[in-house]
Amino acid sequence: MAKIGNIDLGDFPLLLAPMEDVSDPPFRALCKQHGADLMYTEFISSEGLIRDAAKSVQKLDIFEYERPIGIQIFGSEIESMKQATEITAASNPDIIDINYGCPVKKVACKGAGAGILQDIPKMVSMTKEIVNSTSLPVTVKTRLGWDDNTKYIVEVAERLQDVGIQAISIHGRTRKQMYKGEADWTLISAVKNNPRMHIPVFGNGDIDTPEKALEYKNRYEVDGIMIGRASIGNPWVFNEIKHFLKTGEHLPTATVLDRIKAARQHLEMSIKWKGDRLGIVEMRRHYANYFKGIPHFKEYRMALVTEMEPTLLFERFDEIEAEFGAFDFAQAPDR
Repeated sequence: MAKIGNIDLGDFPLLLAPMEDVSDPPFRALCKQHGADLMYTEFISSEGLIRDAAKSVQKLDIFEYERPIGIQIFGSEIESMKQATEITAASNPDIIDINYGCPVKKVACKGAGAGILQDIPKMVSMTKEIVNSTSLPVTVKTRLGWDDNTKYIVEVAERLQDVGIQAISIHGRTRKQMYKGEADWTLISAVKNNPRMHIPVFGNGDIDTPEKALEYKNRYEVDGIMIGRASIGNPWVFNEIKHFLKTGEHLPTATVLDRIKAARQHLEMSIKWKGDRLGIVEMRRHYANYFKGIPHFKEYRMALVTEMEPTLLFERFDEIEAEFGAFDFAQAPDR
């Protein structure tokens, strides 16, 4: 049974990873409907929160139906992170998560995200200050290390636990790897099997099928799995994995009609939350995955990623339904 503070997540929870420009409220709503047990917001800049920057503040939006929900913050200054923690706590999330894993240059090279993996003492000090500045459970998302020579995650996880974090999610790559190569779960397993660890340890990286989820659950003995890229345009992945873990059988693949329904709902919520222009533009990254595997789809995909008029986009969904509604994904070899 995985618990974070008083939050009971069940036997083997599936978590939605925090993803920039992806895990916003419209996408989280779909993932929750389709079985995500715990979700995290997109990462939020501590400096942005302190300056009251509109984009950062908007990311604090959470809704009752999403619970349990964690808000993730990042930054390189301890004092700023403490202030951001207090601002974040006022939004009443269930959990505050610290991003020590983001590998992108603009974050990591300023000493935030995965950048702090180059300064473990500061990472521990920052974590302690954040834990001490809130009554909410604090969790951490991080990587194995900065590069192949600094994979100190077993010791780091223990030290973070000692200063009070209540769960850790570990992406099985170094910062230097970015998202290349295969995620190495052996060190995630070493963290979990460290006899001194007593908080939940969640594994992240490369889980994209129910079979893989079962294999990694058994082989690496983690407390749950965090899913990121495999959920984009595919919120069904959570229930598909759960069903397979429980029964050893596959749920039916989401049909074209299921996909249109989800994309329609996603776009409606995106427009409602962000306004027409931004809601339409930020939805574009999802279409290729929603409709992956449908042959001769290029013309429709181009229309979906260029059209700026909401009514015309919804008309495109109607056209896709008329054209491809009967398509069987069992015929699509690349799914």
